[in-house]
Amino acid sequence: MTFFNKLTIVFISILFGFVLMNPITSFAQLDSSTVRNLLEERDDEIKDLLGPKGTEYTQEQRDRLKDIINGIIDYRAMAQQALQATYDTLSEERRDEFVDLFSTIIRDQSLNKLDIYRAEVKYEQINVEDSSATVKTLAQLEKVRTPVSYEMKYDGQSDQWVVTDMIIDDVSTAGSYQRQFQNVIRKKGYDSLLETLRKRAAK
Repeated sequence: MTFFNKLTIVFISILFGFVLMNPITSFAQLDSSTVRNLLEERDDEIKDLLGPKGTEYTQEQRDRLKDIINGIIDYRAMAQQALQATYDTLSEERRDEFVDLFSTIIRDQSLNKLDIYRAEVKYEQINVEDSSATVKTLAQLEKVRTPVSYEMKYDGQSDQWVVTDMIIDDVSTAGSYQRQFQNVIRKKGYDSLLETLRKRAAK
């Protein structure tokens, strides 16, 4: 399994973490029931767009799915954690390029296996404290059950919740990127990692 295929796996349930909030509803950010309702509404929206198994999609529908699935991932936070100290050594321009490449690859790979987004989700626990939330779910696709947890933060500036990490089968997504990227940086340097990402994003 290639490095980038591994990146796909950790995003199998990302759609369940999407929550949109506007200034009118932002006062309810501490209400776990509100968080759950919004999660379920987003889940329903994606399933409605997916349609039955075997459905063929127009490019417009695929773009829409890509936007919903990846719309509120905090790529910059994940990239910063993945690069660790290297991130602080980069200019703002180089940071932006890395985040852009990183997000492009994830967005493109998120549509590789659409059936995974048909999983039924059980919300087991939602804890909201100040501007942070932890959502624990159990996703079931056919006979396979996968525990998925989301670490989220509330962005007051944009009035929306964003996903900062996903823990799938006790494996942290942000931590997985950190290990993979740091391994490349140690062996070949940051420029080698960047060139690999450029080639992948161009496909």
